[in-house]
Formats: sequence, structure tokens, C-alpha cells
Amino acid sequence: MDSEKSKILIFGATGYLGQYMVKASAAMGHPTFAYVRPLNPNDVLSSKLLLHKQFLSMGVTVFQGELEEHEKLVSVLKQVDVVISTLAVPQHLDQFKIISAMKEAGNIKRFVPSEFGNEVDRVSGLPPFEALLANKRRIRRATEEAGVPYTYVSANSFAAYFIDYLLHPHEKLDQLVIYGRGDAKAVLNYEEDVAAYTVRAATDPRVANRVIIYRPPGNIISQLDLMSAWEKKTGRTFKRIHVPEEEIVKLSETLKYPENIPVAILHNIFIKGDQTSFELTAEDLEASKLYPDHKYTSVDRLLDLCLVNPPKPKLATFA
Repeated sequence: MDSEKSKILIFGATGYLGQYMVKASAAMGHPTFAYVRPLNPNDVLSSKLLLHKQFLSMGVTVFQGELEEHEKLVSVLKQVDVVISTLAVPQHLDQFKIISAMKEAGNIKRFVPSEFGNEVDRVSGLPPFEALLANKRRIRRATEEAGVPYTYVSANSFAAYFIDYLLHPHEKLDQLVIYGRGDAKAVLNYEEDVAAYTVRAATDPRVANRVIIYRPPGNIISQLDLMSAWEKKTGRTFKRIHVPEEEIVKLSETLKYPENIPVAILHNIFIKGDQTSFELTAEDLEASKLYPDHKYTSVDRLLDLCLVNPPKPKLATFA
């Protein structure tokens, strides 16, 4: 596959990660396409319409349609080489419709399904989170069964999102919450880097029908280390409020869906430490080693940026 000329189609383009993905693809010079839900009259003054205009100004071709429109989907897919899905968690199983259309189109050189969290074939979680992991595995198996070439992305955690969630750098707080003991190692990757790595991997022959894991050394950090680093940078001291593991487990069992999902994810990442629970071997593809020329934004650098311009809270899915 010629990475210079790959035509890339992105689903979920107006979502949290999708916006980064569109920008990364266009910035790398790929003819970039976005398949989005049709605008309605209520979108006239919305951020969605502004995004459409921004995409068009970047030279992105925007197709409006529903995933249920099979014939339209097939016709769009026949115009591209690579498909990257960034559909949010509630829509993960809608990817069956994309897989069906790709199988019929018969020309897709690579499909990246929407995962961007843990390596789903190597970890497990509390029941609410395990259900999400199981759905992602179902999409993997359906992709393989359809014979569509794939790249599976384990991007671990979104750094800007979780730094905002854990440190609240835009607020003047005197205490911070620690989940469990706080010493489990997570992997926090800046969203721009997740998008850049993904576009490169999706057009790289070395990552065809493989899993790529984003675990750069500068982004492996525990809650306690993250908070200590923030204290040093701000010159402040925060009281630490520990939420015991037992309390998190109980909440995952007693809260109703979907409120039970975030606590189960917090348990998996920051108490169980699943993102670093397995050693990478010589057989594994790790993004920062595969693309050493990409200067990723380390957690330390991101904290420096937070001092100048704290991230504003955004709605995003944790996993």
C-alpha cells in the first residue's frame, strides 16, 4: 500500500477522537474523507456545522449518511483505500454495518475498528467494562471472518482527558482523588499522538493484520507520580483522598447502566493496572519504537502545557 496516496475514510469524524484523526490524516497529505450523520435544521448554529466547515476548509470530503444506508455506504467505500472508525462506545456494534459494506465493496486495503483503549484480547475487567471489551472482540472477530485486512490499535488512555479528570488543572482545588492505592501504572497518550500514530499504522505494511500498542516510555505513570509531578510544577500541595478498591467494585455492582461503566474503567486502568499488566515482547509492535521519528508529547510536557493553557473538560469515552 502506498502510504503517500492512501485515501482515508473516517467514521465518527465529528466525535472527540475523530476530530484529531481527520486533522492528522489531512496534515499527512492523505486524501481524507469523513462519513457523518446528516445535518438537520437544529445544527445551523451548532459546533457540528462549524466542524463540517472546518473539514471542508482543510480539503476533506464530507459524506452525509446513516450507517443503515447500505448502498450509500458501499458506494462511498469504493472511493477509498483505508477505513478508520472512531465511533463512540454506544455505537461500537454498529461497526457490523461497516464491515458488511466493506466486504461487499471488496476494495478496502485496511480497516482500523474503533478501540483506542486496552489490548482487548489480553485483558479483562469488572462486568460493566468486560461487556465493552467483549463487544470490541466481537468486532475484531467479525473483521477477520469477513476477510478485511485490519490494524488493531491499543492506544491505552487519552492523556488530555485523564489529566483533566484526575488533576482538574482548570480549577483551584486543594484536594485530589486517588483511586485505590494510586501506584498502578497507566499509559496516558496525548490525543494528537494517538491520531498521528493511527494514521501512520493504518497505511504501514508492517502493521497489516497486526495489533499495535501505544506504550511510549514517557507516558507510563501512576496516579501518585502524576500528582507529585503536578505539585512540583505548580508549587502547591494537594490533600489526597483515597477511594478504596472495595468501594469502586461495589459501585460497579450497584450503579445502573451506564453509570456503572466509568467506575469499572477506573478500576481497570488505575487500580488493576491492566494497561501495563503484560510485558511487551519482541513480537509486539510498539508505536514509539516503530515510529521513532515521531516526537510524541510526554506526560511531563503535557503538564507543562497545562500550566499555560489548562484543558477544558470535554465529553469523551474513557476506553
